[in-house]
Amino acid sequence: MHFTHTDERRMLADTLQRYVSTQCPFAMRQRLAASAEGHSPTHWRALAELGALGALFDEAHGGLGGHGFDIAVVFEVLGQGLVVEPFLPNLLAGSVLAQSAHPAHAALLSSLMQGEVLATLAHEEADSHYDPAHVATRATREAEGWCLQGAKAAVPFGAQAQWLILSARTQGEVADTDGIGLFALPADTPGLRRTGSPTLDGSQTATVHLDQVRLPASALIGPEGRGHALLEQAIGRGILALCAEALGLMEAAKAATITHLQTRMQFGQPLARFQALQHRMASLLIEVEQARSAVVNAAAALDGERLAREKALSAAKHSIGRIGTLVAEACVQLHGGIGMTWELPLAHMAKRLILIDHQLGDEDHHLARFIALGQPA
Repeated sequence: MHFTHTDERRMLADTLQRYVSTQCPFAMRQRLAASAEGHSPTHWRALAELGALGALFDEAHGGLGGHGFDIAVVFEVLGQGLVVEPFLPNLLAGSVLAQSAHPAHAALLSSLMQGEVLATLAHEEADSHYDPAHVATRATREAEGWCLQGAKAAVPFGAQAQWLILSARTQGEVADTDGIGLFALPADTPGLRRTGSPTLDGSQTATVHLDQVRLPASALIGPEGRGHALLEQAIGRGILALCAEALGLMEAAKAATITHLQTRMQFGQPLARFQALQHRMASLLIEVEQARSAVVNAAAALDGERLAREKALSAAKHSIGRIGTLVAEACVQLHGGIGMTWELPLAHMAKRLILIDHQLGDEDHHLARFIALGQPA
C-alpha cells in the first residue's frame, strides 16, 4: 500500500490549506455558525472553483477524482480549518445521484459540483438507530408518479438545501433491505415541511416532514426498491469523509496543545518541561497516528470489494470515535480552564470531534457491525 499522495492530491491539499488559512479565519466560523444560513455562499462557490467539490466525484460524472484518497485529502483540510461549509451533505447526496442514469440527475450532480446548488441526504429517522435499512417513510405509486408520507430526522443542512435526496419504502416491512426507494425532490415541493436547528458544534440540522408529497416518476433514483445498495455506498463515502475530517481536527488540536505546553509558564518553566505532561502528550501522538492508519486503510478499501470495504470503514469509524473522544478530552485538560472557553478554537474542535462520533454510526454501532461482517454468511 502506498502512503504518499499523488502530485495532484498534494497540490489540491496545498491549495485548499492556503485558502482556508487565509480566507476562513476562526472569527468568521463563529459568525457563520451563529447565522441562519450556517455557511457562506461566497466561500462555497470559491471552494468549488478550487476543485474541492469536483475532487469528491470521478471523471465519468464530471468530477476530478472521486477515489477514497481524494475524499480523505479534502476533508482532512476541512477538519484542520474548522470549516463549516456543507461538504458532507453534498457528498452524500451527490454519491447517490452519481449512481443514477437519468439525465436530470446527472445535471443536478453537475450543479452540485459547481457549487450552484446545495443538496442533502434525508435518510435517518427517529427510531433508525443508524440502521440504513430502517425506513418507515412510505412511497405509494400513483398513476403519474409517487406519493410520499413520513418524516426524517437529523438531516444535515436540511433547512438550507435546495434539493433533498430522500429514502422512502416502496414495499416490504420497516427493516427490510429490499423495498427502499430513493427520490430527488426540490425543497419547495408542496407538502414538504422543514424545521431547522443549530447543533452543538456550530453546524445545522433539520427535521423533515412529508405530508402527501407528490412526485413525478422521474424523481425515482435507480431501480425501484433497490436503494439499499446505493445508500450503503453513499454512506460509506460519508463515513470516510467524517473520519478524515476528524483526523484533521485531531492534528489541529494536537498542534494547538503542543504550542500551549511550550509557551505556558508554570514554576518558572514551560509546561512542556514536566515529565508527566510529556508522557501524556506522547501517548496522544501515538493515538493520532493510529487514527491516521485507520483512515488510510479505509480510503484504500473504498473502491474495492464490498465486504472488505465495509469492514475497513466500520473499523475506521470505531477507531475515530474512540480516539477522537480521547484527543478532545486530553487536549482540553492539558489546556486547563481556558480549553473550555468558546473563544478558543480548541473548544470547537472538541465539540466537533464528539459529534462526529454520532454521525453515520457511533463507535459502539460500528464495533458491532465490524463483528457482524466478520461472521460466516
